[in-house]
Amino acid sequence: MTIEELFKDKATKAKEKTEIVSKWIIDTSLPIDELIAFAEKAKDPVKGSCIEAIEYATKQNPTLADETVFGFVTNTLTEKAPRIKWESAKVIGNTAHLFTENLDKAISNLLANTDHEGTVVRWSAAFALGEILKLKTSHNTTLLPALEDLSEKEEKNSIKKIYLDAVKKTKK
Repeated sequence: MTIEELFKDKATKAKEKTEIVSKWIIDTSLPIDELIAFAEKAKDPVKGSCIEAIEYATKQNPTLADETVFGFVTNTLTEKAPRIKWESAKVIGNTAHLFTENLDKAISNLLANTDHEGTVVRWSAAFALGEILKLKTSHNTTLLPALEDLSEKEEKNSIKKIYLDAVKKTKK
């Protein structure tokens, strides 16, 4: 079964499709660049599922992501659909440690999502920014005060806690 056939299959539920695609990524039966090429042309719900599959796979094995994957999810942070934003942010959180030289645009796009009206979008941006902060890169000179400010402005305690935990770990 091809990825196109899987997403056209009405008998398979969306979550199942995501699980199947993530297994294909993990066992390398679906080249990740092929998945990205498919996702780039897909409508938002399918694109979201593709990025969610990448998130699931990179949570288990971050090295499945290469620079193409990292660039793709960095760019999709600016898309309109909230699900695409939050799944992309989670992929960045899972893989940022592999791409410390390519974080500028990711940080910029993540910071733009920190004031999104959607809680999950803000939570995912906080997660990714927290993971980046913990890497203790040169970005921390601007990122640390930015996250401290965000933690004060954020009304949701669950999101505030992510910022504060990352700040605390960085200051150790």
